[in-house]
Amino acid sequence: MTSIGITRAQRSPVSRRSQSGALARHILLACGIVSSLLYVATDILGGLRYEGYSFTSQAISELMATGAPSEGFVDPLFIASGVLGLAFAVGVFREAAGHNRALRITGALLIAYTIAGFTGPTLFEMHPRGVGGVAHDTPHIVLTGVLVALTLLAIGFGAFALGKRFRIYSFATLATMITLGAVSGRYGALLAAGQPTPGFGIIERVLIYSSMLWFGVLAVALLRRPSRHPW
Repeated sequence: MTSIGITRAQRSPVSRRSQSGALARHILLACGIVSSLLYVATDILGGLRYEGYSFTSQAISELMATGAPSEGFVDPLFIASGVLGLAFAVGVFREAAGHNRALRITGALLIAYTIAGFTGPTLFEMHPRGVGGVAHDTPHIVLTGVLVALTLLAIGFGAFALGKRFRIYSFATLATMITLGAVSGRYGALLAAGQPTPGFGIIERVLIYSSMLWFGVLAVALLRRPSRHPW
């Protein structure tokens, strides 16, 4: 009786650490789902608060443009989405546990993506349409290019982190994003010149929402598989 009681007492701290580690794992990975949902909700609510804003022809960046009516509302929410995204990225990185190189690289790329994304609503906001021109918005344009590149790389490496079905889905997402990115390229000069950009809002949202969906699917896929290491 005494030896059994001692054994149980010795095991309980380990059990508690295991349970807390599992909880931390689930929270970090679930942040990927919440982050994507918050981003989409912020886009929708921000657009509704911006009188005259067109979801079909205007960019998401215009919601956080300097002096935009929605700027004060969307900036904190986009930052909150970034914080959740960073937590998810850390969770992905830790999930690799040194045994899944593709997943570890994916996590590192996602960390870089979320950190760079914080500068969007804080340092490198775009100017309102037709104000300033390309030269004034160069930092924002460069940041956008960096974010797109990091996203594509993360999805590309992530495609090899899990099974065949996830690889096919990842390649389909990459194809969608690259195709829409090429189509949206012609809108850049029009946007900088303050000219109408019919259809650009739809194209950009499908492009960005595709990446948000991929983040969520990756989170679900990792949550559904058993943990490969103690947290």
